[in-house]
Amino acid sequence: MSPDGQLRVLQVHTRYRLPGGEEAVVEAERALLTRHGVEVEQLMFDNAGLRESRSPFGDARLALEAVWSRTAYRRMGARLRRGRAHVVHVHNTFSAASASVYAAASELGVPVVQTLHNYRFVCPKATVFRDGRPCTDCVGRAVPWPAVVHACVRGSHRQSLVVATGTAFHRLRGTYGTISRYIALTEFQRNLMIAGGLPADRITVVPNFLDPDPGVGDGQRSGLLYVGRLSPEKGIHVLAAAAPLVAGDVTVIGSGPMEGTVRSNGHLRWLGPLDATAVRIRMQAAIAVVAPSVWFEGFPLVLLEAFATGTPVIASRIGSLAGVVEEGMTGLLVEPNDAESLSRSMTWALEHPLEMAAMGRRARDRYERRYRGDHHWTALAEVYSAAMANTEAAG
Repeated sequence: MSPDGQLRVLQVHTRYRLPGGEEAVVEAERALLTRHGVEVEQLMFDNAGLRESRSPFGDARLALEAVWSRTAYRRMGARLRRGRAHVVHVHNTFSAASASVYAAASELGVPVVQTLHNYRFVCPKATVFRDGRPCTDCVGRAVPWPAVVHACVRGSHRQSLVVATGTAFHRLRGTYGTISRYIALTEFQRNLMIAGGLPADRITVVPNFLDPDPGVGDGQRSGLLYVGRLSPEKGIHVLAAAAPLVAGDVTVIGSGPMEGTVRSNGHLRWLGPLDATAVRIRMQAAIAVVAPSVWFEGFPLVLLEAFATGTPVIASRIGSLAGVVEEGMTGLLVEPNDAESLSRSMTWALEHPLEMAAMGRRARDRYERRYRGDHHWTALAEVYSAAMANTEAAG
């Protein structure tokens, strides 16, 4: 700690080519830490400028940089020497930063906390999802060769080889061993990461949070609502198949590669992507939010938004979703990839608004007890303290 007792945290994040939930979490966490008197700096990298090379030499250079970025290593060292943070909190290193940032922090004796927003430490694709189903073929393997065989990374054997090689290299080198603490978003994710080889005693479950409180609204509720990316892993095909079996309004907010599937379905009302305020208003007016994902979600922010607005969730009984949504208490669980199961629960929800309202009140209670900013800050401060204590003991 600094002489005045103020904690200093350096956030490290690599922006994706398309902004998403991780960017929102990073900024929300920065604001939360600042509000609690923490001095926060950010070291941001960007994947937007990365492009495929037109020469074998260029391809090789990009591959090596993805495994170990000398630029990122130097930037990290320079920033730490200039501002000497007490803790480095890493969100995403892939691929512009690379794992070299861990080594730079370790060499300067600064503890690293890594939030596991996805499954990249145990899956080169980061999704544990392949061919329309969950896939754990690489979990627990020192060398994740199945990802190369199946060309999991962007459908490319070459890119898959680069990522798999990088993972194996850093495991062998011990780079990941310098990470003081990991933050998993759910107990399911923690268990899967342990199965993949991460140390159980270094992984703490700290769920995402939502701040400020959007409120529950006071209007009459009707219809069902989907909010999110329109993509296969989100179960859009299941929703599209279930909608014709439901006698009621089903509204979809979002965009993505399966937009055409939604727009051509006469039983789905597509509103396109909307801003946060518009989404909140729609959510406050819905009987339930539908989350028909067919992959192991991390902790989607739409669940927090639903709970905070007092809206129960109809979710797939899979992965983290089954651990967050409690059957009959904060929502309904359905079998993944099963349109009939989904349609039955959607129909039941529309026909039982009073029961769904009671679930919504319990969902709101869960938000107030577990997912507010103050709860997140308390848990995060404990993780930071443990990371610093470990580093002092080792030093």
